[in-house]
Amino acid sequence: MTRKSDGHLQVRGARVHNLKDLSVDIPRNKIVAFTGVSGSGKSSLAFATLYAEAQHRYLDSVSPYARRLIDQIEKPDVDSIEGLPPAVGLHQHRGAPSIRSTVGSITTIFNSLRMLYSRAGDYPPGQSIIYADGFSTNTVEGACEQCHGIGSVFDVTEDKLVPDTRLTIREGAVSAWPGAWQGKNLVRVLLSLDIDVDIPWQDLTQSTREWILFTDDTPQVPVYRNYNLAQTRKAKEEEEPGSYKGKFVSARRHVLETFKTSQKEKAKQRVAQYLNVTVCPECEGKKLKKNALSVKLCGLDISAFSRLSLTDVVARLNVLLDSVAQQTDERAVVIRNIANDIVTRIAPIIALGLGYLSLERSTTTLSAGELQRLRLATQLKSKLFGVVYIMDEPSAGLHPHDINALLTAFDNLVEAGNTVFVVEHNLRVIRHADWVVDIGPDAGTKGGELVFSGPAEQLQEASGSITSRYLFEQTPPLKQHNRAPQGWLSLKAIHKNNLDGLDCDFPMGTITTVTGISGSGKSSLVSHALVELVKDAIGTSKEDKTDITEATLLESNEEKPVGGYIASGMERIKRLVVVNQAPIGRTPRSNLATYTGLFDHVRKLFASTSRARQRGYDAGRFSFNVAKGRCANCEGMGFVSVELLFMPSVYSPCSVCQTKRYNEETLAVKWQGLSIADVLALSVDQAREVFANEAAVCRALDVLIKVGLGYLRLGQPATELSGGEAQRIKLATELKRAEKKNTLYVLDEPTTGLHPADISLLMEHLNTLVEEGSSVVMVEHNMQVAAASDYIIDIGPDAGEAGGKIVAQGTPAQVARCVNSKTAPFIA
Repeated sequence: MTRKSDGHLQVRGARVHNLKDLSVDIPRNKIVAFTGVSGSGKSSLAFATLYAEAQHRYLDSVSPYARRLIDQIEKPDVDSIEGLPPAVGLHQHRGAPSIRSTVGSITTIFNSLRMLYSRAGDYPPGQSIIYADGFSTNTVEGACEQCHGIGSVFDVTEDKLVPDTRLTIREGAVSAWPGAWQGKNLVRVLLSLDIDVDIPWQDLTQSTREWILFTDDTPQVPVYRNYNLAQTRKAKEEEEPGSYKGKFVSARRHVLETFKTSQKEKAKQRVAQYLNVTVCPECEGKKLKKNALSVKLCGLDISAFSRLSLTDVVARLNVLLDSVAQQTDERAVVIRNIANDIVTRIAPIIALGLGYLSLERSTTTLSAGELQRLRLATQLKSKLFGVVYIMDEPSAGLHPHDINALLTAFDNLVEAGNTVFVVEHNLRVIRHADWVVDIGPDAGTKGGELVFSGPAEQLQEASGSITSRYLFEQTPPLKQHNRAPQGWLSLKAIHKNNLDGLDCDFPMGTITTVTGISGSGKSSLVSHALVELVKDAIGTSKEDKTDITEATLLESNEEKPVGGYIASGMERIKRLVVVNQAPIGRTPRSNLATYTGLFDHVRKLFASTSRARQRGYDAGRFSFNVAKGRCANCEGMGFVSVELLFMPSVYSPCSVCQTKRYNEETLAVKWQGLSIADVLALSVDQAREVFANEAAVCRALDVLIKVGLGYLRLGQPATELSGGEAQRIKLATELKRAEKKNTLYVLDEPTTGLHPADISLLMEHLNTLVEEGSSVVMVEHNMQVAAASDYIIDIGPDAGEAGGKIVAQGTPAQVARCVNSKTAPFIA
């Protein structure tokens, strides 16, 4: 499609991250794809430069007071940008998780639905009208008073608080109580309250047990150190002054208050294990007051209506609209106006392949791709014009069958007078673009340059472009190994989400790709059922949850356990490794060197130098997380936060250590002429040369280079890494293990964020793992990867309730012949 351009956007001298004084002219009113290998600088140009500059220009027009309430991006290092329209950024990342954020709330469809129930719902006889706010779980008018609109309540039970009833209170029967002095204090208080703490818990009366665990009373009494019950009674009779006054807190009160108010993560984690999350007895999990739930539309209360799939919502509303087509009363007019509006808003969401979602679906359970497409659908309805939409790999998590709908959405935005910028690796999306800006030629310090800027079809002429080779099929397809299964892992009667009694056999000793359209049940089968059942069979304990919050507890409670069992095949699995795109750390203190373990070896090398031995420095001295070695001013961060009253806080380089993180005494110790800070500043490729004679360090560096991460710095914070980079770091950590046999590797969309060149590298390593005696199972939408697998299991045929079945399975050639599979036409 040839589109007329409305002028150009001109970038001059961009130096954000690895961009090397980059200058480029980009046409407006076009679809522009930003391409290049992972780490080349695409996102640095699209988001950290163009979007950041657009946001700053908008904020210049906002009052200083309002400006400080907005989360602002750092101002980009660029000489000039001319012709930049207002920008809307649709990122892959989600905001802070909230249990109250749902599909209905972020699309604002809930607002219209509440109005529809308020003005056109069927009320019980005699009930007065309820205004729209009365149907909201986030308002005092609507939310259930017992659970405050969450649908669940936190409580505790005796069997959790007291796991061993044979113990006495002094021996720690009430395990939920704190340890150390606080725990001893509670024991002394109970003695002063005339309760025997030296008999088994089970021998106490039921009323005494219930009072100790559940009372809201907090009596304060004199207590006596080191006394037993008889001595305490005697002391009280003789009115002996107590050692001090102690306050009693029941186990329930201690658990709930600690979980709600403690700022210490360990304390919250400790008490979380004693909490039960149960359905609210007042609203039965429906989150609203009874009067709101008594109002019906299409025979359903608003809670039940919100649980329908969006496809079902449209079907029900269309029936409702037909029923009032000939009517002219006020209710009919309201239904026509509001129901039509809801149907119109849902249409682009269904078109983008998300019709299986429900309005009440929590956004914490959506993938990054689903969330981004929801935001895109909302923008399509807003009908803005004259803006630039900047998107981060919008095809992520999208089956090839649904790509055409995405491309149509882009076309509609441009036809409406907008510009669409997409950071993309998907070759179909790149081919559909009007213009390509290719950044590279390689990653990290070897990237950041403009390789090509021009019409997509002319990219073939760019000799230095790695993207061009794949776009115009100048590279051979991924190698097929055609391995026969070495056995089968047989799962039976699987129940999870839309999987209803499914039987599935996974081949061992192969690469198996599980395919299917978005929402078909792939992740339910692999990331949930397969992983949980194998974990149980191996006896792997569930990992402790970090970041324990009300939201994560409620989310885990809503996760119903997997139903089903493993019938056979576990003899080939001794170990399970889940390699996902979750961050390798949540703070800048976690980095590439610490995660892979190579930093431990490096610190030992520094501790072994003559100067370190003279000064008595051990390996701990060279950790920026330990007080003795790090810079005291920035506490090992390298940067300090500067508070600016009417502007966002900014991070400024530490004036003491100049971003080096360590104090002068530590930096004075050199190994091969380098300080510990110099080592962290090295790229993986540079470090490989420096540590060429150190086998332990080289093992980690070699596998990082193998998975294409040679451009990353050793000290690169985890927060700066993409999901694809995090996944490859985890894979590299596995590759350096000496023993890799009989391991089941499970990956969830490993090609997300990867350039086709990086995908070739990924497949090489997965094949290496299989050749060494392990098995790989992955969920994937990339059809090149599926075609290069040994075996495919295709789930569908559609999404949600219309999915959850095995449509086809076998070799890629066998699945390609299946007429009922939506995947089959795309397998090369």
